[in-house]
Amino acid sequence: MTLTFASAWEAIADAFPNRPATIADGNRTTWQQFEERAARLAQALSDHGITTDSKGGIYLHNSHEYQEAQFALFKVGACPINVNYRYKSDELVYLLDNADAEVVFFQSCYAMRIWEVKDRLPKVKLFVQIDDGTEILIKGAVDYERTIRQCAPLPRQAQNPDSLYMLYTGGTTGMPKGVMYPQGEFLQALLGIGFGAAGLELPTNVADYIALIKVIERPPITLPACPLMHGTGVWLGSFVPMMMGGTVVTTSKLGLNPDLLLSMIEQHRVSNLVIVGDAFAKPLLGAIEAAVKQGDPYRLDSLDQITSSGVMWSAETKQGLLEYLDVTLADFMGSTEGGMGSAVSSRDNPVETAQFVLNEGVRVISDSGAWIQPGSDEIGKVAATGLVPLGYYKDEAKTAETFKVIDGIRYSFPGDYATVAADGSITLLGRGSACINTAGEKVFPEEVEEVLKRHSAVFDALVVGLPDEQFGQRVVAVVSCDAGQILEEGDLLAFAKEHLAGYKVPKRTFFVAEVRRAPNGKADYKWAKQHAESQA
Repeated sequence: MTLTFASAWEAIADAFPNRPATIADGNRTTWQQFEERAARLAQALSDHGITTDSKGGIYLHNSHEYQEAQFALFKVGACPINVNYRYKSDELVYLLDNADAEVVFFQSCYAMRIWEVKDRLPKVKLFVQIDDGTEILIKGAVDYERTIRQCAPLPRQAQNPDSLYMLYTGGTTGMPKGVMYPQGEFLQALLGIGFGAAGLELPTNVADYIALIKVIERPPITLPACPLMHGTGVWLGSFVPMMMGGTVVTTSKLGLNPDLLLSMIEQHRVSNLVIVGDAFAKPLLGAIEAAVKQGDPYRLDSLDQITSSGVMWSAETKQGLLEYLDVTLADFMGSTEGGMGSAVSSRDNPVETAQFVLNEGVRVISDSGAWIQPGSDEIGKVAATGLVPLGYYKDEAKTAETFKVIDGIRYSFPGDYATVAADGSITLLGRGSACINTAGEKVFPEEVEEVLKRHSAVFDALVVGLPDEQFGQRVVAVVSCDAGQILEEGDLLAFAKEHLAGYKVPKRTFFVAEVRRAPNGKADYKWAKQHAESQA
């Protein structure tokens, strides 16, 4: 693969200059404008010594600038680093220092936090501030728009497909870690998702690449509902459509607003919505149903596909969406460390919750090291092959633990457990790091959460383990109900007993107004455990 992000996007800008590349809060940028602004920004980076193998932190909400900053970094051969905008000072310093960041893009609402930490970041050569109307320019930073106006476009340069690309994990099982990929191979995997779905061969050079894009009748218009600072948002919601010459639609507003997202689909004729499981799908379904009941349904006929990854997407919620939308529901099982499988459903092809068809070469292995046989009902770790990361940035011990060679094949073990059905499909159980050990039995929180959320009154649920003198740990649940619904603990536990073995049924249930999740929809088990402990 000779393509890189910079060479691909430069070629698209030349071939389709007037096609919209990004639509952010209603403001459009064409591919020609996108490329030119990134080139001017790249010149500023080059002037400050940001070059091949440099790292650049992107501390922004979803926006034009997020994607332009990535493009500019790719143009100088550098690697963008995703920064979680919820991090506090110490977390921010750890991430940027661990990543060896030499430039940091940040928006004005985080100016004071940057002011607090900038003297603790001696490796950073340049701070670039994006004006969002909340702060004046801090001392030592340059203004984003002024910098673009003042710089001439950096001449295009040859790119190395073996250059490093990495994404930092969310740090749910420790501090964040940079997962490293060779850029060319990583791009090939993204093209496999985009071009593969369109039934097209994968290109190997720029000329073939542009020729293939020209035959796509309807370039994707994709709305990532989740943050670009996480893998699902930036990979599926931005990189895949942009690599196909499409358009990325974003809003900078934080928090999940289903009515805003549905309005954006209407306004911009979005063809693909990217979400993170039930955490996004259930509120969207509720808003669709409410609009229908009010006699003013959303016009969503442009929508061809809803894509999800990272969090359980239940069969019940999928079925609810399909009652209103004639779309494809693409549910990807994977992590920053590699893709493992998928479940594609539609009105003609229903799929069960957490049941996936494995990617080629993916297997499930027991803790004792034996491959799990289909139909055996044994539990094992999912082992992904194909595009396996180079490892974790500056963490050899964790690299050796997660990426292993078995029978001459290199596998990634992200930590997900599953069973293998007789037909070879797998049922995902959950992460081993969250597994609850009670009386010698393993209980995976996601499996219990799935059952609890089937109850008609339950909106969301998280399951954790609390210390227990007799059993080691006991299973407890933190649950929120649909608006206007009242649910007794005994009724919910009786419902759970109809679908789960006794040792998996929560011993206690604590009701809350809202189950807390991260902006990307992933479970906040730390909060859930703290809340359960305080109530218990």
